[in-house]
Formats: sequence, structure tokens, C-alpha cells
Amino acid sequence: MSSPTIGVFALQGDVREHLHTLTNLGTIAIPVRRETELARCDGFIIPGGESTTMYKLARTFELFEPLRQRIREGMPTFGTCAGMIMLADHVIDGTKDQETLGGLDITVRRNAFGRQVDSFEGDLDFADFPDKVHAIFIRAPWVEQVGPGVEVLAQIDDGPATGRIVAVREGHVMATSFHPEVGGDDRIHRQFVDLVSTKS
Repeated sequence: MSSPTIGVFALQGDVREHLHTLTNLGTIAIPVRRETELARCDGFIIPGGESTTMYKLARTFELFEPLRQRIREGMPTFGTCAGMIMLADHVIDGTKDQETLGGLDITVRRNAFGRQVDSFEGDLDFADFPDKVHAIFIRAPWVEQVGPGVEVLAQIDDGPATGRIVAVREGHVMATSFHPEVGGDDRIHRQFVDLVSTKS
């Protein structure tokens, strides 16, 4: 079986780290800025960055609607940090004109953990993994509510945010509040690549 092609939203955000991780896992990893590049993709990652800037640039580059349609049609998609916000059906503390692509029946709170100075890291239990995942949170959202079809993959298990949901999956769409592309642990990306491979 040929390697899947996985695109990374490349108009804004931490694109390079995702491309590096995907390449190391044997996929064909491409930066995506145009609809023609999106058309080549079997799966897609929306990285961390600034969600309001992301949707505005996606509109400007005429990528927003094609991407939304591909997600609706079942393209495996993975969002990290701002990418989680982009994939959420509902956003709390967003801007008045905030738009999302949707795909996850969740409500997220934008910048839930505080500003950049409140960024932190810690170890999380993650569904299907025997060992903890080291998670890095940077101006991260958290999930306030999940719909009935959403699987919770990880929650904060200590401190003032104990119990907050920080990783979810619903069918072909998954998201984390944190940045798994940072730190060298590729297990979450590997899980996503497996999801893409089963769909392609």
C-alpha cells in the first residue's frame, strides 16, 4: 500500500514541526495553502497558531469552504490547539465574527488556560497508550462540553484544571488542546496516520 498524503494547513501556525513528524512516520507530508494542494490530501492537520487569523486567511485564499466540505465528506482531520478551535462546532470566548470549520460536536473555550505566560506542560493519561503523554500547552483551549458521539481521549488529572478535557475524537476527526508535534513523542501522530491509512 502506498504512503498516504497528509496536508498541513500552512497559511499560519506551527507548520514545520507537523511536517517533520509526518515525514518521519513515512507519509507524504505537504504544506497546503491552495485548494489544488488540498485535493491531493488523504488526511489533514490544522496546527496550533491563532484561530481567528487562520479562518480569515483560509477565507482569503479560498480554502475555507473546500476544507469544510472535505471534512464533511469524511477526510480524516486532526487539529492541535488552535486547530481544535477550528474543528469545534461551538466556541466560547471567540471573536464576534469567529468562524469554524466544524466537524467535532464539542464546545471549546478559547485561551481557557490563560495567556501565553500561563503556558505549561505536564504528563497525561491518553486513551490506548500504556504510558503517559508529555503535553505542552500554549495559550490552549479546553473542551467544555462533548456531544454523545465524541470520545474523550485525555483529561487534566491534577491542579486547578483537573478534569478538563484536552483531547477528543469523533469518527474521522480528532483534536488536542496541546502540541504533540513538540517534544519528540510521535504516538498521537502515529494514531492519526493509522486513521488516515484505514480511510484511504
